Amino acid sequence: MDADRLDRLLDPSYPGDVTELSMEELRSRRSDCQELEVALSYQRRMAQGRLDIVAAERARRATGAEPLDHDHLVERLSGILADRTHAPGPGRLPTLMTPAPDELDTTELDALAPPRILSNLADQDDAEIERLLDCLSSHEAEISLRRRALHERIDLLQAEITRRYRTGEASVETLLR
Repeated sequence: MDADRLDRLLDPSYPGDVTELSMEELRSRRSDCQELEVALSYQRRMAQGRLDIVAAERARRATGAEPLDHDHLVERLSGILADRTHAPGPGRLPTLMTPAPDELDTTELDALAPPRILSNLADQDDAEIERLLDCLSSHEAEISLRRRALHERIDLLQAEITRRYRTGEASVETLLR
């Protein structure tokens, strides 16, 4: 993900005085925010998935169950990940379903919880499991804060677009030209 672009969009001065922006600029800024929100949403889902896998390992240990081999872990993944099929709170229908290929960066997440460790959780000690849970939880919470900030900007920009249509300052006919 383009960190500079995200920082620019999350800067408190962005998006500025929306009443002074042209319709094209309002739509462009809304689109920029939506694109990065989709990328953050993807990163958040990746973090949540890894968090769920590590939490399942902790739960397995708490019950004293035997470690799962790779085949059994894969069989259980749908159940492990099913807890997050519907997030709490008001849902948003995304306008974009997947992030752009250059936004599919998991470098930061891979540094926190490398796939090689996730594939061998049974070999990790309890302290490492707790460290992974803490790191992944913090990472997911940070991503969620960024997403909420982008949602606020998207809502602000959308509200101004809607206001202009409602008051007649903008019309649908201008879109059709």
